Amino acid sequence: MQPTPIARVLTEVERATDEIIDFAAALVRVPTVNPPGEAYEACAQLLGGRLRDCGFEVEHLVPEDRPEHSSRYPRVNVLGRRTGSAPGGSVVHLNGHLDVVPAGEGWTCDPFGGVVRDGRLYGRGSSDMKAGIAAAVYAAEALRRADIPLVGGIEISGTVDEESGGLAGVAWLAEQGHLSADRTDYVIIPEPFGPGRICVGHRGVYWFDLVTTGHTAHGSMPFLGVNAIDQMTTVLEAIKTRLAPRLASRTTALPVVPSEARQATLNLNSIIGGQIGPAAQTPCVPDRCVATFDRRFLPEESLEAVKAEVERLLTELADEHPGLRCELRDRMVVQPLRTPEDSPLVRALSTAAETVTGSATLVASPGTYDHKHVARIAGIEQCVAYGPGTLELAHQPDEWCGVDDIVQATQVLALTLLELAGGAAPRG
Repeated sequence: MQPTPIARVLTEVERATDEIIDFAAALVRVPTVNPPGEAYEACAQLLGGRLRDCGFEVEHLVPEDRPEHSSRYPRVNVLGRRTGSAPGGSVVHLNGHLDVVPAGEGWTCDPFGGVVRDGRLYGRGSSDMKAGIAAAVYAAEALRRADIPLVGGIEISGTVDEESGGLAGVAWLAEQGHLSADRTDYVIIPEPFGPGRICVGHRGVYWFDLVTTGHTAHGSMPFLGVNAIDQMTTVLEAIKTRLAPRLASRTTALPVVPSEARQATLNLNSIIGGQIGPAAQTPCVPDRCVATFDRRFLPEESLEAVKAEVERLLTELADEHPGLRCELRDRMVVQPLRTPEDSPLVRALSTAAETVTGSATLVASPGTYDHKHVARIAGIEQCVAYGPGTLELAHQPDEWCGVDDIVQATQVLALTLLELAGGAAPRG
């Protein structure tokens, strides 16, 4: 009796285990640190070469019109395509970001060593998300090795700058029409949620500055000035004691993980005031202080209500503290997202995850990722995040991704491609 297509695909992934892990490790060894955006070209060449070896037509796409791109730190995106036999077949796009955050302190191993030890691949980007890129490539390759004819098409992209907003990466690809609803039906982003979890959306983001303004004076006579940092401490205390408790009482029905992230949250990202730096020795009362905040808001909250809540607090403080001058300034907004409940993509991934791991759980991300550009610019509603790794290890010292996770996620992705692009699934 001939093995079924499902069995053949699963077997091909198992046979390729060493190749998959070796490729993920090779990607980790390319230090694509962002900022500033190092080694993008080298990583793009590595990925592009492997895609060609796996039967893809490959383009290297450079966003020369973006300010992030420079001769010193070129932005290079990779896009590979394999076309199926039916013009009306579904096209599945798997997208991973090439960049990683700086290694930081606290490592007990080389952050760019790509070492495999005790069933784990260690290194910056191992979970977030170079193991996911390797899984995407070999999921498609498993179909080819199993002699599964494509009815639809498969696209795989490696893009830049996701960790800093993705404007020269996925956003640019979408703006240029390389990724659009006209040509692509489904998008899977292999972010590290683990082989049994499918991410269907994220909370909203509102980044803003609060700016307090004082009056400068000689540091020996501070009574002649108004200290903007002192003004900011009044604001920060009110945020901590008045606003933060209200946010903590709000939860969302969106299945955000970890569970603590189902609350509305507010983080003080940075605070800058007065004279800074080693050469700042002039004794002056600081006349300006800027605090930057990261407000994660829930689908049940509107952006207008979120902003109005901060503005009301500032009005209250101005009434209570005559002379307090604090201005709200917007920095960035990302609206919450959720993949449609009846998504064929979610159904296919859920079935595949249940087949491979025994379970499938729908979750949502505590932070945003390139889903926002896929939905808002490319206009593709059918987008999820699914990939190997542990979300909580992202950006941590000694980041790692389990070998078993990588193999299982590759199998789940391969079965999903089999269902959506290797069968007779109609477009949309």
